[in-house]
Amino acid sequence: MRRRRAIGEVLLAVDDISLRFGGVRALSHVSFDIRRGEIRAIIGPNGAGKSSMLNVINGFYEPQEGAIYWKGEKRRKMTPYLAAASGIARTFQNIALFKGMSTLDNIMSGRSLQMKVGFFWQMIHYGPARREEIRHRRRVEEIIDFLEIEHIRKTPVGRLPYGLQKRVELARALAMEPELLLLDEPMAGMNLEEKEDMARYILEVNEQFGTTIALIEHDIGVVMDLSDRIVVLDYGRLIADGTPEEVARSQAVIDAYLGVAH
Repeated sequence: MRRRRAIGEVLLAVDDISLRFGGVRALSHVSFDIRRGEIRAIIGPNGAGKSSMLNVINGFYEPQEGAIYWKGEKRRKMTPYLAAASGIARTFQNIALFKGMSTLDNIMSGRSLQMKVGFFWQMIHYGPARREEIRHRRRVEEIIDFLEIEHIRKTPVGRLPYGLQKRVELARALAMEPELLLLDEPMAGMNLEEKEDMARYILEVNEQFGTTIALIEHDIGVVMDLSDRIVVLDYGRLIADGTPEEVARSQAVIDAYLGVAH
């Protein structure tokens, strides 16, 4: 069981967000916050709007109504690039890696926003560019050691089993040094041993790096063990928000998962 600890001020606030695709309403007046240092889970049945919510947070979707507040300031029109530049990193439900590139090169791609040397120096790969690459390579090697993937550092990721590809994708997100890490079903398709490993890494990222984490996960046992607070969505509506213990007692949550309310 996760040791509950005090969490900090609001890092990101979702205020009355509604998102529609034509006549389909994916999110309907959803509000909640994510506090610095916590693990915040977003759960719900299939089609509840969970991934749509992450896509709004990282700028992939622009909601028709509502606003996002980042560090207390209302966020303007957002794109994934701007979200990443502001300190929000993302992994995906369907793995999004460069399959022909090695593990090391995939993780190095997560450092691109940290690279400040001009194009000329990068092109000739000399002087400042070479020194900068050495610094970034050192950080990437630390992440590789942390996630225990030294043995696959030179392996093309397309050759790796699914569980290791998920770990490489987490490593690439960590290479961005995010303040807020969004994890979309990080344990989907994993066996029990792989889930236990991933759960341990998520906890260590949160506790050792101090990274705030928002995750979508269908394994309720994992969610209850890892999370400080949980948001529950059902058909695009927020039906519960609280600690794991509070959410577990919610009749609306029980109805949604058992299908009683529908």
